[in-house]
Amino acid sequence: MPDASSTFYLTTPIYYVNDAPHIGHAYTTVAADVITRWHRQRQERVWFLTGTDEHGQKVMRTAEEHGVSPQAWADRLVESSWKPVLETLDVRNDDFIRTTQERHTTRVQAFIQDLYDKGEIYAGSYEGPYCVGCEEYKLPGDLVDGTGEFEGQRVCAIHGRPVEMLSEDNYFFRMSAYTDRLLAFYDANPTFVQPPSARNEVISFVSQGLQDLSISRNTFDWGIPIPWDPTHVLYVWFDALLNYATAVGLDSDDAEGKAQFASTWPADVHLVGKDILRFHAVIWPAMLMAAGLPLPGQVFAHGWLLVGGEKMSKSKLTGIAPSQIIDTFGSDAFRYYFLRAIVFGQDGSFSWEDLHARYTAELANGFGNLASRVAAMIGKYFGGVLPAPGPATPADEVVADVAARAVTDAEAAIDRLALHEAIAAIWTLVEATNGYITEQEPWKVAKAPGESDVDGHGVAGGRLATILVTAAEALRALAVLLAPVIPKAAAALWDSLGAEPVLGPLAAQQVADAGRFGQLPTGAVVTKGASLFPRIEEPAAS
Repeated sequence: MPDASSTFYLTTPIYYVNDAPHIGHAYTTVAADVITRWHRQRQERVWFLTGTDEHGQKVMRTAEEHGVSPQAWADRLVESSWKPVLETLDVRNDDFIRTTQERHTTRVQAFIQDLYDKGEIYAGSYEGPYCVGCEEYKLPGDLVDGTGEFEGQRVCAIHGRPVEMLSEDNYFFRMSAYTDRLLAFYDANPTFVQPPSARNEVISFVSQGLQDLSISRNTFDWGIPIPWDPTHVLYVWFDALLNYATAVGLDSDDAEGKAQFASTWPADVHLVGKDILRFHAVIWPAMLMAAGLPLPGQVFAHGWLLVGGEKMSKSKLTGIAPSQIIDTFGSDAFRYYFLRAIVFGQDGSFSWEDLHARYTAELANGFGNLASRVAAMIGKYFGGVLPAPGPATPADEVVADVAARAVTDAEAAIDRLALHEAIAAIWTLVEATNGYITEQEPWKVAKAPGESDVDGHGVAGGRLATILVTAAEALRALAVLLAPVIPKAAAALWDSLGAEPVLGPLAAQQVADAGRFGQLPTGAVVTKGASLFPRIEEPAAS
């Protein structure tokens, strides 16, 4: 494997297996897939990790409610729901980590034994309010007044349910010792926590002073046993956070694992939801500092998906399965909609009506119709063979300039993880090319003297040929730029343009070169295939 500098390593959070995935989980995973596909399109070496978090009290209680063991419950959910949804979403992850796998549990035990040996962990006792949904002891400021059936009680601000008062003899991680080191690290690495609102939240929290962290439980046994005291199991978050390192070979005892860790760690980006920001931006870097390991490049906290003004949640019956959308609109539309319609890093509301409206206007009528029209005209006027263009006019050069600018702007936006801005930048080329065809009216140009031969076909080197070659070049650029976002449609477009036989596979196209016109050669065979985005007349019902 290559050295670390040439490997782009990105992770999603690992997801609890207490229930099947909903579109909130899918949103995070698709965002991660788009980012990593973009880096692959840059021809970089990429490692994309996702997986499941299978220990802890929440999973144990869910399994008990269903009359099975926690391991049986986790196995069932992973195989029936969590792995299949990756295929449904068209996700290209490189690895899938489960926290019940031996490669994880043994490496976690080695990690915490090392911290214990260094004096970073000590025995103590703790009493306080605990949210099973968050798997976290809560501070007073984390609780709010309950409403409805919970009126008069203090509840978790995230889950809206009462907390439990727990008193236990536990082991503690000396996290308080890392308050100043963390603040200094944030100051020296201003983009470590993003977006800025998340960074401000973390700095404010740490500036108040950190408490030592309870990292074990002895009231249940569903977890990784503490190696020096098996009557305790490791706190689920201390276990789960380590997946990012154990999955790529942390504390591996074989040469291959050691090589992978050396070439992959530290992660470039941990992509998380904002509700688990503190775990990743406070506890995780403190753990790594204690172990003497390099810290990741960035923790990026995106916002929540809201349905009816509330965070999506199975417990509140607002969870929507990805298949409910994809069965009607397709995986490409799912991927496009959530990353185009929502400012990445902020909360965003989902509605069936908005999804249908954007699908119709932007995908079916905008992009899909553009691809269909251009292929149909090349078929009609040039027998499906790309002609040699004539001299370029300022109108043609404008389209090429828009393409070049779209590449530059999209690249910069991807590096900021401003996925909505990247797609918007690419879409300027869709809009510019549609406008170009409307203004140039190739169907009228085809009737002009000298544009057609005696058989009624277009003449190479004429104005009609130039217009259609310019439009085809724009579509070629769009296929490359949109491959990370809507991979199925982009592949179909690449095939329609006859690009692979002459330019090679779509995946081999360098994204930075996508905006350079003149790549499709004269004679490329262009075919009009099925519509990339068939029109859907009626909006889906929730």
